[in-house]
Amino acid sequence: MTRDPGIKRRSHVIGFALALFLTLVPFAAVFYDMLARTQAFALISLCAVLQILVQMRFFLGIQFGETQPARLIMLGFTAVLIFVMVGGTFWIIGGLNSRMMP
Repeated sequence: MTRDPGIKRRSHVIGFALALFLTLVPFAAVFYDMLARTQAFALISLCAVLQILVQMRFFLGIQFGETQPARLIMLGFTAVLIFVMVGGTFWIIGGLNSRMMP
């Protein structure tokens, strides 16, 4: 499956623009104090999930409609690893925070 280099370059430019936009929007919202704390957290979380989807689509080349079973297993395993790493980090930091002296 060879693609035209112009199409590939265009896809990368679109992906880069979307990634930049999804990075700058939460940064600007927090930097300029535009939203309340919970709204800012929701915006950052939403943009993070969209950022992951943009990275997978435009840079890793994963087509969501044509995903093969092996790729689904790979994505599921990756999601489990990320969940364990992020969840473990929060667990450890929460435990350390509760043990801090007042």
